[in-house]
Amino acid sequence: MSKAKATADKCLSNNSRIQSLLSQLEKVNAEPLLFDSDNTRYVTAKILHLAQTQEKTRKEIAAKGSTGMEVILCTLENTRDLQTILNILNILNELASTAGGRRINALISKGGSRILLQLLLSASKESSSNEELMMVLHSLLAKVGPKDKKFGIKARVSGALNISLNLVKQNLQNPRLILPCLQVLRVCCMNSVNSVYLGKNGAVEILFKLIGPFTRRNTGLIKVSLDTFAALLKSKTNARKAVDRGYVQALLSIYTDWHRHDTRHRHMLIRKGILQCLKSITNIKIGRKAFIDANGMKTLYNTSQECQAVRTLDPLVNTSSLIMRKCFPKNRLPLPTIKSAFQFQLPIMPTSGPVALLYSMPPEVDDVVDESDDNDDTEAETEAEAENEESDQLCKNDDIETDITKLIPGQELGRTLEDLKMYERFFPELTEDFQEFDLVSNEPKPGAKLGPIIVPTAGEEQPEVPNNFMKDLEKRSCNISLEDECNKRPTFLDMPKNVTNKGNDGLGQQVHGDIDRSCYYFSSDIVKDLEKLSLRKPSGNHPCRNGCVSAKDKPIFLPHPCNKSTSNSGSCSNNLFEKHSMHLSPLCCSGITPDDDESSPLDELAMREITDFDNLLPLHDPDLYIEIVKNTKSVPEYSEVAYPDYFGHVPPFFKERLLERPYGVQRSKIFQDIERMIHPNDIIDRVVYDLDNSSCSAQDESEVLKFNSKFESGNLRKVIQIRKNEYDLILNSDINSNHYHQWFYFEVSGMRTGVAYRFNIINCEKSNSQFNYGMQPLMYSVQEALASRPWWYRVGMDICYYKNHFSRSSIATGGQKGKSYYTITFTVTFPHRDDVCYFAYHYPYTYSTLKMHLKKLESLHNPQQVYFRQEVLCETLGGNGCPVITITAMPESNYYEHVYQFRNRPYIFLSSRVHPGETNASWVMKGTLEFLMGSSTSAQSLRESYIFKIVPMLNPDGVINGNHRCSLSGEDLNRQWQNPNVDLHPTIYHTKGLLQYLAAIRRTPLVYCDYHGHSRKKNVFMYGCSIKETVWHTNANAASCDMVEDSGYRTLPKVLNQLAPAFSMSSCSFVVEKSKESTARVVVWREIGVQRSYTMESTLCGCDQGKYKDLQIGTKELEEMGAKFCVGLLRLKRLTSPMELTLPPSLIDIENELIESSCKVASPTTYVLEDDEPRFLEEVDYSAESNDDADPDLPDTIGDFENTALEEEGFSDSEITRTHTSGQST
Repeated sequence: MSKAKATADKCLSNNSRIQSLLSQLEKVNAEPLLFDSDNTRYVTAKILHLAQTQEKTRKEIAAKGSTGMEVILCTLENTRDLQTILNILNILNELASTAGGRRINALISKGGSRILLQLLLSASKESSSNEELMMVLHSLLAKVGPKDKKFGIKARVSGALNISLNLVKQNLQNPRLILPCLQVLRVCCMNSVNSVYLGKNGAVEILFKLIGPFTRRNTGLIKVSLDTFAALLKSKTNARKAVDRGYVQALLSIYTDWHRHDTRHRHMLIRKGILQCLKSITNIKIGRKAFIDANGMKTLYNTSQECQAVRTLDPLVNTSSLIMRKCFPKNRLPLPTIKSAFQFQLPIMPTSGPVALLYSMPPEVDDVVDESDDNDDTEAETEAEAENEESDQLCKNDDIETDITKLIPGQELGRTLEDLKMYERFFPELTEDFQEFDLVSNEPKPGAKLGPIIVPTAGEEQPEVPNNFMKDLEKRSCNISLEDECNKRPTFLDMPKNVTNKGNDGLGQQVHGDIDRSCYYFSSDIVKDLEKLSLRKPSGNHPCRNGCVSAKDKPIFLPHPCNKSTSNSGSCSNNLFEKHSMHLSPLCCSGITPDDDESSPLDELAMREITDFDNLLPLHDPDLYIEIVKNTKSVPEYSEVAYPDYFGHVPPFFKERLLERPYGVQRSKIFQDIERMIHPNDIIDRVVYDLDNSSCSAQDESEVLKFNSKFESGNLRKVIQIRKNEYDLILNSDINSNHYHQWFYFEVSGMRTGVAYRFNIINCEKSNSQFNYGMQPLMYSVQEALASRPWWYRVGMDICYYKNHFSRSSIATGGQKGKSYYTITFTVTFPHRDDVCYFAYHYPYTYSTLKMHLKKLESLHNPQQVYFRQEVLCETLGGNGCPVITITAMPESNYYEHVYQFRNRPYIFLSSRVHPGETNASWVMKGTLEFLMGSSTSAQSLRESYIFKIVPMLNPDGVINGNHRCSLSGEDLNRQWQNPNVDLHPTIYHTKGLLQYLAAIRRTPLVYCDYHGHSRKKNVFMYGCSIKETVWHTNANAASCDMVEDSGYRTLPKVLNQLAPAFSMSSCSFVVEKSKESTARVVVWREIGVQRSYTMESTLCGCDQGKYKDLQIGTKELEEMGAKFCVGLLRLKRLTSPMELTLPPSLIDIENELIESSCKVASPTTYVLEDDEPRFLEEVDYSAESNDDADPDLPDTIGDFENTALEEEGFSDSEITRTHTSGQST
């Protein structure tokens, strides 16, 4: 007890003692005339002793509310006694050395920087400045400077820069003094104006003198000198001086010397400092040229190869890689032009925009020029420009719409009702009376009131309506997911558009794009077959309508010319498929032949009978697909069909996890690219596929792969063999464009097993990709399909996405600085020899596939339950029809009450696939369509609740021709919604017309949703529109908190967050951006007046939360999302229509069974931004611009130069960069 009391007394004594000492200083400061130097020296010495020995004393001086710091600084400002000054500087050093950040900030806030700089000026005016004073003062300034954002300006304005620089010049042989001076200069060099100023005063030459070859002496000084030199060389003016004086060659020699002698790697920071100097110099064009001329590529390549075995030397390898990539000469793509290989003549030529710019460009715009801004010294001589360092202010995004008048939605149709009457024919449901239909149902209740027809709109709650339609709901289970089928078909079709099979009546008629709009009735046995959601294929007694043919009627095609002589060539006949068997001849025609010395695996596989998957893939019919392809019009006039599109796709039974990224994979790929320049004789550089050169045929050599993409949605322009098993692939630009390269779909054949083939797609454009975060490309193997495994599956190892050395000129990029391309690289080992395999960016879904699915849906639906109409909205530029679908429930009878309820259901308007490369959007739409056409109770209830108007493919031409983003007009159709041109953007013009018509007749849709795909984020999420959330994000209007807005736009996303495992509410955003004002989401919200107007984005990669966490997404999950969206609409009906009678318990139970994920919805809007895609927000940056080091951000202990010098000899690396592992997305 007495011991505890003694400790407490001692603490009290210490606290009272420091307070007493500070009080004495305060009295002296208050009466300058009575200033006693001896007493002040004694008091400050006592305080210094206590600060050095007791943390409590340091806390007391710097405590919040304490005046200790002010008293000490005031004493420093008033005293002229050297020892007192040294005592106070040492006290401040003690305070800054522990818990430095907070205490240094307190020191700065009380004017400490100004007082210290003033002290430096006063001390420099003395006839003989005290070395110890200068050393301690600079040590403290080196700690304070990085925390003071205005330190650079203060140092230059006060004249302190010259003092520090002169001290270095005059004391080159005194490392103990110049070390802290260099640290202060390094901090000042973070200001570009200071860098230019110091360079003009000889700092470049002085610092280079301090750098030299390997030595064991003064290594701490050399390290700091290099850091300061690297910071100084960030100024282009200083970098040019270094080049002019031959420092590039000298730095390379010094680096080689340190690399050779530092065998124990104790001086890695010095070696890295030299690389940082080279990195700064090579930021300018003449620096890169000097680096190349000095054989720097080979020097750094060789030293890096020797360093790779030591993990702790990774910072050296990474920095060397950055320098070499930067200096790798920029090349144009090996193409005659970066414009698309295909041309399409537009009906009218735009006077402005990207297409007009494209056609006005001179032919040489593809030439690459190194457009470094060497002639523009951006380090302005003005202070204000350099130091707008208020970098910690809240980030303000100028793209957020701040004009409230533009944010307030309102119906601005822009077209007269008379003009919009042309769309009446697309709404037969509004005029249908069903008097001629044999509808079996109950009569309406006696005495039922015949009220007026109510027109629900997006802005109103729906009143109670007759609910007789709820009577006969049956309790059935809902089986959403559909399994797929595998079938058979020849790859190559040489088919004239007019050819008909005279010997086959079923195919004697030309299949037209126009769809029969009359309702088709099935016999009762077929209706029974439709009781399940998994729609079965009708029996042979009931052939498909609208051109579908039965399995008995096999089409006759002209086979692709085959010049290969094989024993099976005689089987190349018109009857290719007999009893579900696949013969070898079609594969022979696609380039697969058995070797002379052994039998091909296909001999056995081709003769194996394939399982009939008709019941598993009800919407896939290979023969129907062929007929539809005949009438699909493409710019290249494709006459071939890809095997996967013919066979169909079955989701694999296994889960595909996100690929774990191997450590250092990107670095190793980059070094292999650099080897091309260092060892050019090792490069084959042979063109093996070229759309621009029709004479370029596939090589006959067995070691060379064969490529093809001349089929619907295919995209591959050129292939160059680089090494024996490595190929560079170049994608075709979107037609009438010179960019948008991301989507790929191509065929490979002639492979061998056990060989690792590397594929590099070298002209991608996005700055980052999910290929860096676990995504893999997709592959489809014909041999696997023949073995009853007809599915796309994820493949590839050593996958990464990085910036390469190919570039475009500024003119080609629309005035921007020359833009670099990016490489997707992946390595594949094929499972079968001489297989035919297909690779794709994502699961392909062609226009012909859509038309096949729609025809099958129409032929399989139950006309007693489902009202289904398919019409052609318009013809595209390429001459293809754009289908529009109407789905709802048939009325219970043709009595007025039932027809009344039928006509007045709210509209749901859905669209998809405006961007051709976002194929996942079509798979989601497929899930939606299949659910809506199903026979489950939930589907029937949904149809009875809404009328669905669907445009499943807004950009058919782009899809057909393998575009990534544009239509044949060369424009992004999702940027044309404000003012679409009927000639250039017909699908957008008329889709908007449908919505305008609904608004004009007061039938505004309750929900509009446009399905998209997202390449840089995981999960599925939505973008909506909210005035309040937009204004809140601008921070411009504090009154936004008082703004009243119906929050109903959040209801559907919240419901989906509960229902759909892949959906993430935390990734949703409801902010309206200026750059999105012409997108479907914003225009439909603003002009049509649909509050619930959304873009639903589905990942191309996978999920990082929920049931599918760490899994890559597949078609099963995408189709499930489409079905869950429908279930969400059913829940939305209940949540937004409280006046309606409650749904039957049986239906609620069925609906609840579909809720497989019970995530809580508690996340606010996450604001993100990019074109259609928010900024990539992964935790780890794998972009080619990434830098493993953050360049001179000074550590808090930078002033401890004594320790730095001592510890350098026993250095162990503490700057190892973070391991490249897959990051988690936002």
